[in-house]
Order: sequence, then C-alpha cells, then structure tokens
Amino acid sequence: MKRIPIPVLLLVMLLLTIIGCSSSQQSANGGTGASRTIETAKTESKHDIKLRIAWWGGQARHDYTLKLIELYQQQNPGVKIDTEYAGFDDYWKKLAPQAAANQLPDIIQMDISYLNQYSSKNQLEDLTELTSNGTLDVRSASAETIDSGRIGGKLYGIPLGVNAMGATFDAALLKQAGIASIPVNWTWSDLEQIARQMKGQGKVLDHMRFDQFFPYYLRTQNQHYFSSDGTSLGYSDPQYFIDYFTMYLKWYDAGYMRNWDKESLTKLTPEENPVALGDGFMTMAWSNQFVTLQEAAKKSLSMIGLPGPNGKQGLYLKPTMLFSISKSSKQKTEAAKFISWFINDLEANKLINGDRGIPISAAVKEGLKPTLTEADQKVYDYVAWAQLNSSVMDPPDPPGAAEVSKLLRDMQEQILYRKLSVEKAAARFMNDANTILAKNKK
Repeated sequence: MKRIPIPVLLLVMLLLTIIGCSSSQQSANGGTGASRTIETAKTESKHDIKLRIAWWGGQARHDYTLKLIELYQQQNPGVKIDTEYAGFDDYWKKLAPQAAANQLPDIIQMDISYLNQYSSKNQLEDLTELTSNGTLDVRSASAETIDSGRIGGKLYGIPLGVNAMGATFDAALLKQAGIASIPVNWTWSDLEQIARQMKGQGKVLDHMRFDQFFPYYLRTQNQHYFSSDGTSLGYSDPQYFIDYFTMYLKWYDAGYMRNWDKESLTKLTPEENPVALGDGFMTMAWSNQFVTLQEAAKKSLSMIGLPGPNGKQGLYLKPTMLFSISKSSKQKTEAAKFISWFINDLEANKLINGDRGIPISAAVKEGLKPTLTEADQKVYDYVAWAQLNSSVMDPPDPPGAAEVSKLLRDMQEQILYRKLSVEKAAARFMNDANTILAKNKK
C-alpha cells in the first residue's frame, strides 16, 4: 500500500475545512449566492413603493400634513411619499400643466368645483372597486357623504370632511364699536350697517370670494350658478348679477374692504387674512378654515350663518375637499391605502384637527370628542346648526366651471377698477360664460 505523504494529507484536510466553513457561512447568510440575490431583490422591492401627493392650503396645513406623511411612512416603511403643495390659486395653476402632460400626482386633493372637469377628461380613477373590496374603507361614512364624490355613477373623489360657509368675526372688535351682537337672521343691509360702523374703527370686511358668494347669493334668489345639465348659466336675467355687484361696488367704494391691488396679491392663506392681520373685523369663509384662522389671528373668534334674506335657501353643506387618485397612477392600490388611513386613523385625525372639515368617519368623530378644543367645538356646533338651516347642495360644477369662474373674477376686477360698468360686465359675463358652457352639449 502506497503511503500518502503527510504534507499532502495536511493540505487536503485544510481544503476540506475551508470548503466546510464557506458552506456554513453561506447557510448562515441565507443559502447560496443565488438565494442571497433573490432575498436582496425582495427586500429592495419592499422599499420600491413611491407616491406623489399634492394639496393646497396655508402654512399650518402644510406643516401638519407633512407630519402626517412622516407618520404614515414610519408605519409603512416600504412607502416613500413625495409632496407638492401651494396656496389655492397657485395649486390649480401648477396642476393644469401636469394634467396636460399626463403627469398628475398619484393622490390629488380635489375641490368639488374641479371634480367634473378632471373626471370628464378621464384623468381620475373610478374608486368604486377600491371601496367595494375594502382597500379604501368607507364603512364608517354615510352613503350621502360618499355619494357627493360621484359623477354619473362613478366615484371620483373621497370627501375628507364636510363643512359649510359662514361669517367668521371678531366679536370683541364689534363690541368696542358698540355692536353687541349679530342677529341670527341678519341681512345684507345689516352687514352694510356693521361695515359702516367698523370703518369708523379702521377695520375692514374681507373680500367675499367671487366664485363662492355670488353663487350663494343666486341660491338665496332661487337661482343657480349653473344649469342642471351644465350647458349654461343657471340664471337668465342679468339683473341678479347687476344687483349683487352693484352692492359689492358700493361697499368697495365706501372703503369697507381693503384695496384690490393688495387683495389680488394674496395667496388666500389664513395668515394673510385681514382678521388675522388685525385690520379686519370679519371674513366670509368655510367652517373648516375657522380653527387655522383663529390660530393665525391669535385671538378668540366667533361664527354665524351668512346674511340673507333666505339664508337657509342659500346655505348648504359640501365636502371641504376630496382625495382623488389619478388615472395615470401606477400605484392606485397603495394610494387608496393611504387615503383609507387618512380618513379612518384616529391619531392622524388628531393632527388634522378638523382643518379639512368635520371627519366623515363616525368612529373618528366619536373618538375625537374628548380632544376637542373650544375652537373645535365651535366648528362642530356651527356645522350641526348649518345642517338644520341649509338646503341641498347643487351638483358638482360642470366642465368649464373653472374657466367661467376665472371669467367672473376678471369681471369683478374690471368693475372694481372702474374699467367696466356693472351692467356691461353682467352682459359680457352671461354671453361669454354661456359660450364656454355650451361646449358641454352632446
């Protein structure tokens, strides 16, 4: 028998030891090199969910929404959310070119006045299936609330809250001027008298947003901004326009409102509001804006219904805003999961603090009761009052509504700058608006 030299034997044993150690190390690390590659790919894929979200608002809304998104990412470590936000007018200016380029964010904060415009161009996803299968949980919301995001039987937006228009005012300033209170059933004449007294104190009435309060005025006159089929204005007599803007111009010329040059430069944020700046006594605003406006003003404020006559006929509840998912999104399911969390998570809604309206989830509303501040309670009480003192909301604005409202703003500016008489503006607005809306005829 031939003997193997000891040095060779030692070398063989050393090689076997190295191979054994290598195999053990591979096993400890999860298998072969190929297995490790697969496992790494799986890990990376878990972190490959990216969403874009866009919203409008003031600084306070931006701040807490960023905190919300950070919280969601912590709870869902595989998700990364990029954010885009701006003031109301700038928001829609930025969104328009993204829509034209088919590059809308996955999640879009949507206003009811734009819902029809974007859905009619097939830019929004129908959320019916996502709500039906529970990915987007709306079980704790009323059917009526959810249906406010439907057009033609398709669900294009999930309301984030409900609210109502109202007059927010500084009661302490009014008392200093000798105005103890405002009657519940007050009128435009009452407001004019109050504005006259407050002008003597150096305080102004905030401008009433053209595309919200002219439609309100029309409703008080049993008229509507748009026809039921969306192919024309909802009124045919220009006298309604003339009456409203003649009143408005009279107040402006009397100095009851701040100069339009200054007003037109604002981004409509709470921090820029005359009431917050200390030179205003009242603003006409949505109820969800009350808390942030009071925070910006750093003083106690009060709320009352809008002036009439026929305020109950003019007032209505509406979604504060909605979340929509873009048709072009490649992450529709993940976007739906975020929206579901946003409307149903109690801790998230503690951060929202009613800024996006009274929550639509009955469970969340109940859970928030112990946390409500005095300001929050004022909003809850006002919306409860408005629910009993309002009428049914008009259908979502038709396609072309944004263009009509831009036209209305232009008419208002030309009236205030004395470039156009109220009568000529009324005729031009009616003609041009009807031309825009007639495009919707089938």
